[in-house]
Amino acid sequence: MSEERKIPKHIAIILDGNGRWAKRRHLPRKAGHAEGARNVERICRAAKELGVEYITMYAFSTENWKRPQDEVDALMDLLESELRSSIKRAMKNDLRMRVIGDRTALSESFQKTIHELEETTAGNTGLDVSIALNYGSRDEITRVVKRIAGDVKAGRYDTDDIFEALIDECLDTNMVPDPELLIRTGGEQRLSNFLLWQLAYAEFYFTDVTWPDFDKKELEKAIDYFNHVDRRFGGLKEDK
Repeated sequence: MSEERKIPKHIAIILDGNGRWAKRRHLPRKAGHAEGARNVERICRAAKELGVEYITMYAFSTENWKRPQDEVDALMDLLESELRSSIKRAMKNDLRMRVIGDRTALSESFQKTIHELEETTAGNTGLDVSIALNYGSRDEITRVVKRIAGDVKAGRYDTDDIFEALIDECLDTNMVPDPELLIRTGGEQRLSNFLLWQLAYAEFYFTDVTWPDFDKKELEKAIDYFNHVDRRFGGLKEDK
């Protein structure tokens, strides 16, 4: 009898390869980003069907502001539009949606869209989806350090009170467990400043498949890879 497949509780994904997907088809880069945005819903649906409970997707990093201004503007318009239109889809599919990252750099209308999305879907109990927007792990950790330092200065904490649990509570991801599996599409093999603290014990899966072409079958390949890895913590194998 074959061993039952273990499904990671939380999967993090770096959505890479939209531009290359478009280039191969002689399309403008914005066409790749648009197709990549549509794929978010498809993969969320597939993840839910497979039994994943949490998914975090890297949509726009703090470094992405360095891209050409016309591409940044197009991305911002696309992301805001997609989040606004995803409210109805999230309610239909029982998805809880949240956004992590520093949203203060986003437009006022974009921030209102995020607030509406999070408030409207807060009561849903299906797949928990986090979208990383204007997110960078170093920026996140810097914000945490400043917050804790301010609390220490104000007398709310002593330096002896600073443990990993306190840092966890201050992270953007404090409402969800750490990812067990990281997937990066598009052929690159680096973290690109994504969830550096949270991915400390995650398994990494890299694929040459670009994000718009990453489908349920490819997601299952990543999960199968996860199942063939001996998970060890402090030298001890995890019980499956």
